[in-house]
Amino acid sequence: MNLRRLSLCMIVKDEEDCIGKCLNSIKDVVDEMIIVDTGSSDRTVEICKSFGAQVFDFPWNGSFSAARNYGLDRATGDWILWLDADEEVDSSDAYKFRNVLYYDDYLLSIHLINYYGDLPDPNKTFDIAHTRLFRNYKGFKFRNNIHEMLNADEVLTETDNNQAIKTVPIKVYHYGYLDYVNKNKKKFERNLEMLKNELTQKDHSPWIDYHIASEYYRVEQYDKAFDHVNRSIRGFLQELKTPPSLLYRLKYSILIASGSIDGAWPGIDRAVSLYPDYVDLHFYKGLILYIRESYEEALETFEHCLKLGEENLHHLTLKGLGSFQALYYIGCCLEKLGQIEAAAKSYALAANLSQTFDSPVEALRKLKIKHQDIFKELPADSDV
Repeated sequence: MNLRRLSLCMIVKDEEDCIGKCLNSIKDVVDEMIIVDTGSSDRTVEICKSFGAQVFDFPWNGSFSAARNYGLDRATGDWILWLDADEEVDSSDAYKFRNVLYYDDYLLSIHLINYYGDLPDPNKTFDIAHTRLFRNYKGFKFRNNIHEMLNADEVLTETDNNQAIKTVPIKVYHYGYLDYVNKNKKKFERNLEMLKNELTQKDHSPWIDYHIASEYYRVEQYDKAFDHVNRSIRGFLQELKTPPSLLYRLKYSILIASGSIDGAWPGIDRAVSLYPDYVDLHFYKGLILYIRESYEEALETFEHCLKLGEENLHHLTLKGLGSFQALYYIGCCLEKLGQIEAAAKSYALAANLSQTFDSPVEALRKLKIKHQDIFKELPADSDV
């Protein structure tokens, strides 16, 4: 058998706080590490070299894609894995990279787990399949100066593009959206400046408006976020493409967060019809119905969220919307409908699934205070 080789390709700058953890998670399964440094002033380069990495200097020119492509040109492996410095491969999955090198595919996705909040919490993640493995020497390059993407549509044939990209069972944890990381690196200011510059480019991708909308959403500037996400949706439609599911997810997140429930209804039904397998959109529909006091319809919708679950990585999915958060809102609906014991059981199930999701615990506490007569009558071994 012709032994295939795997190249790790990364770009870095001032990553001494996390680069060692990243490289340590992958060092035993890659054949070479190609790292492009865009101007570190800390110990990043020294740490990379201690892992045996080849480090190349690349003067920053305002383009993440240019820096990544510089690294790709120096990779000699049959396959390329690309990671960011603030990521880490699951220790129990790393060995699987050696197996997938013998797939016939040109492009593969991994399971990317994005943490958010104060600290890494397995119940506070956004999960998605993300294309991180591709065959070398096939023409793959990165494009867009920021939020760079592979040019898969240019490399893959029409037949390939009509087939789903396989997701291999390898988990990669991303820590870059944690609150302290965003604050320390001033990502909002940097990203927004670069993205707005991208908007001035002729024929810019509709993705740019989406990413601008995401930045504004994170800092709760909802009017600006809503304007740009709608521009992104229009941009895809003008290209005769169905807007990707996460655009609708962001749109209805904005409307709910800003209290624009009338603006969200009944439009959410159209989004659900486009992506009927997307649990997040169903969950948002349930929230909208609940706020509109349509409790029976909301209950049915949240129960459907449980049926859908959270295993579909084709969509960006918030942990809990097909499990403990849906159960919590089922409890809310049941309580509004006067089904107190059933509501309590649903709250208890939600609390058992997540030790850090406080809402069902608080709801159960209030329910027991409000309905002491009912709870006194329950047997001692009751699960509520």
